Amino acid sequence: METTPEDRGGVRLRGVSKTYGTAEAPVHALRGVDLDIEPGELVVVLGPSGSGKTTLLNLIGGIESADAGRLTVAGEELTERQPARLADFRRQHIGFVFQFFNLVPTLTARENVEVIVELTGRGDRRRAAELLTAVGLSDRMDHFPAQLSGGQQQRVAIARALVTDPDLLLADEPTGALDTATGRAILELVQRSNREGRTVLMVTHNAGIAAMAHRVVHMRDGRVESVERQSVPADAAAVTW
Repeated sequence: METTPEDRGGVRLRGVSKTYGTAEAPVHALRGVDLDIEPGELVVVLGPSGSGKTTLLNLIGGIESADAGRLTVAGEELTERQPARLADFRRQHIGFVFQFFNLVPTLTARENVEVIVELTGRGDRRRAAELLTAVGLSDRMDHFPAQLSGGQQQRVAIARALVTDPDLLLADEPTGALDTATGRAILELVQRSNREGRTVLMVTHNAGIAAMAHRVVHMRDGRVESVERQSVPADAAAVTW
């Protein structure tokens, strides 16, 4: 089924390109990428360093804008949007989970989640406690990041990403800084979010994680090299790498 712009959480890229650097020394991060992500899919993007994975995620999430092509995310046309309008789009539609957590060190776990509600004007502060309980941190809500393990901090980051009920969850190497057991627990949380109906796009260099995806996008040199569909995605608890 082809994604339509009206679909909640759907993504459509047509001829999307992004170049960094100067005219004398350009770096072509994305080169004419075409890609559809259907609402409710869990898609994993694989590729070596420099293949364009993170740039793709940043464009879809409205962190950066494309130089060429057309990009529609969650029913919104992002092409040629100004930074202020991209920021508004992010607040309305996107939840981000990064590799290195990006928690505010002077705020407790609960406050790190609640602050997103205050900044975006979306969601409910009371959901912070519900989400932290859901990710297994009911007894750590009033702890500061320095008092939490890496896995616990990433759980806070996931709760923070979900508190505004985003259409699309974007995860950039969410298990890269974690040991295998903790990483698998984080993947279970990501998969649970997808099974609740949320579209998920996860970037990783770890081929083993691809087993849990509906589709796997392989990137190389700024291009989509291939797209592989999996009829029965694996349970995250069984993923090995």
